[in-house]
Amino acid sequence: MRALRYVALAGLIAAAGTATAAPVTYNLDPGHTMVLFSWNHFGFSNPTANLGSVDGKLVYDEKDPTKATVEATLPLSGLDTFVPKLDEHLKSADFLDAAKYPTVTFKSTKVATAGKGKLKVTGDLTVHGVTKPVTLDVTLNKIGPHPMMHSQTVGFDATATIKRSDFGVGAYVPNVSDEIKIRITTEGHDASAK
Repeated sequence: MRALRYVALAGLIAAAGTATAAPVTYNLDPGHTMVLFSWNHFGFSNPTANLGSVDGKLVYDEKDPTKATVEATLPLSGLDTFVPKLDEHLKSADFLDAAKYPTVTFKSTKVATAGKGKLKVTGDLTVHGVTKPVTLDVTLNKIGPHPMMHSQTVGFDATATIKRSDFGVGAYVPNVSDEIKIRITTEGHDASAK
C-alpha cells in the first residue's frame, strides 16, 4: 500500500512538472509595454518615439524557448514623441502615412537561443505596407507569478536596428538617419488567468 502511495505521489509530481513546462499563451500588456524607436536628426539630436499601444500574444515554453511565437500589432494612432507637431509629421504621407497604413505589425517566424536568458527572434515586420524580415535580440527579464496581477507573467527586453528606407519611408535620408534603433520592453500575462 505504501509503495502504491509513492508511485501515485511520483506521478502527481511528474504531472505537475509537465504542467509548468507546457507552453503558456500570454497577452502582451499595453500598460507595461514600450516600443521605442530613435533616429538622428541632421546630426544635432536623437529624438525618440513610443509605439506602446500594443495588441499582441506571446506563446512561450520555458522548457524549449525555440518554440516561442509572438504576434503584435501597434496602431500608429498611439505614436507619441511628446511633441504633437512631430507626431503629426511622422504620421503624415512624408513618413508613415498612418491614414493609409494605420498599423505596424510583427509576426515571428523563427526563435533561436543565444545564451542564458537570451534569444534571437526573427520575424516579419510590416511598416508602411512593406514586409521585411527583422531579427530582435531578446533578453528574458523574468518569468513567474506576478504579485499584483495574480497570474503567471513573463517580461522581455529586445533591441534591433532597421533601415527605414527598406520600408519605403526614406524622406530626408541621409540628413535624417536611415538607421532606426528600436528598443522594446514588455510584459505578458497568462491569457487563461481570470
